[in-house]
Amino acid sequence: MGQPIIGITTYQGKNDENLPIVSLQRAYVDALIQAGGVPVLIPSNLTDIARQNLYGRLDAILFTGGGDISLDRFIGTPHPRVGNLDPERDSIEMDFLVSLVQDGKPFLGICRGFQVINVGLGGTLYTDIEDQMPAALKHDYYPNYARTFLAHEVTVVSGTQLEKILSQTDLSVNSLHHQGAKVIPAPLKPTAFAPDGLVEAVELLNHPFGIAVQWHPEWLTDQPAARRLFRAFVEAAQDHR
Repeated sequence: MGQPIIGITTYQGKNDENLPIVSLQRAYVDALIQAGGVPVLIPSNLTDIARQNLYGRLDAILFTGGGDISLDRFIGTPHPRVGNLDPERDSIEMDFLVSLVQDGKPFLGICRGFQVINVGLGGTLYTDIEDQMPAALKHDYYPNYARTFLAHEVTVVSGTQLEKILSQTDLSVNSLHHQGAKVIPAPLKPTAFAPDGLVEAVELLNHPFGIAVQWHPEWLTDQPAARRLFRAFVEAAQDHR
């Protein structure tokens, strides 16, 4: 049957010569290749027809990290730290999410991707955790920290799909976000928590593989749990294929 084809959402920006670029940190690509998948980068500026054509050829989609989601997409408190907005990216990711949910096609969300899935299914966000969540831990370990820095523990809920995949209920994770899930919508089940109570992972009920994590496992593939997560995702894509 061949290896599964997995789409990866990308960023838009400019390079050192101030020229427009479509980009992605290589760690996502490496993690999927290591797990046995074939990554395909998804530009955000596709036409509706091109989106549909590409979607039909993909076996799964990985929603990656990046800038904040526009407040046009959810009810949230405006904050000066909200930035790096990309309406085209919001649009294509939300559209893909609807199709993935309807079709039972596997998807994995990481950091911003976790937030896209939460918002796309009707949830809301703390637009700045430090200002809006009482007794919150520090979660924004960037830019002056290594991306592999283990910032805090997360506790995974026993009996969940995530716990079965990771084969453990406690793990140390990195943390590179200033926003986080506030209201979790009914289709999603919280599956992991930080010590301060912030939801760190969710899964979509009654779906073959709809999982999202707030941390960045693509930088932690030296950990067996991170490798198991990507391998399970790729296997789910293969099964769907």
